[in-house]
Amino acid sequence: MAAAAAEAGAGPLRVGFVGAGRMAEAIAQGFIRAGKVEARHILASAPTDRNLCHFQALGCQTTHSNQEVLQNCLLVFFATKPHVLPTVLAEVAPLVTAEHILVSVAAGVSLSTLEELLPPTARVLRVSPNLPCMVQEGAMVMARGRHAGSSEAKLLQALLEACGQCEEVPEAHVDIHTGLSGSGVAFVCAFSEALAEGAIKMGMPGGLAHRIAAQTLLGTAKMLQQNGQHPAQLRTDVCTPGGTTIYGLHALEQGGLRAAAMSAVEAATCRARELSGK
Repeated sequence: MAAAAAEAGAGPLRVGFVGAGRMAEAIAQGFIRAGKVEARHILASAPTDRNLCHFQALGCQTTHSNQEVLQNCLLVFFATKPHVLPTVLAEVAPLVTAEHILVSVAAGVSLSTLEELLPPTARVLRVSPNLPCMVQEGAMVMARGRHAGSSEAKLLQALLEACGQCEEVPEAHVDIHTGLSGSGVAFVCAFSEALAEGAIKMGMPGGLAHRIAAQTLLGTAKMLQQNGQHPAQLRTDVCTPGGTTIYGLHALEQGGLRAAAMSAVEAATCRARELSGK
């Protein structure tokens, strides 16, 4: 990726991950599969080998030293648990230079907090990913810190698009994204499970019911994306007067599905905001 390499300095782009959990692995896997970054140019750190083995399987370099990542990579993703991140940043802050681009994927850690813990002119961005990044179908948003410019944002966005959809937003929208899309994966799984269990109740084998439910969600999502339709329009297209769908929709309304889904996003967003304030 010539532009990325040019942005990061001479030679190939080297990407570091401080923290090697599932999200870090998903992002690294996306970069490698899309040909954005070579596996040998990715360096990941973690306290133990428990997660590093997944990076090793991808062909990446690994270490137990967070400082080694900063010494060898100019684009660094911080993918630790939120409560661990302040300690990690304090450890690596002396090694941060004007050339580094630092990206946090830790939920609930604000840009202002990140900038307080790093040198005054550090270029910092915040990314909110979700688990489907593991299959290159993530829904991500990113926000810039005070010293991160458009070139850093474009570089990061170009890389992250290897993992799905990525949009730049004001930081105020990041916690909402956590409620909608980060937590939303679990909400969609709960709905898929409920759809399948309805079919099982009516006599369909479980495996078949779950496969059809998942494919129904996938197909519907593709139609919404490709056609640019509002969900209400597609829902109306499926309904016929006196048909099966309108009877089913009535049952969903009686069960309060719409209000429950809205409340779930609200509750998850409020919790994300609580965490950001801590």
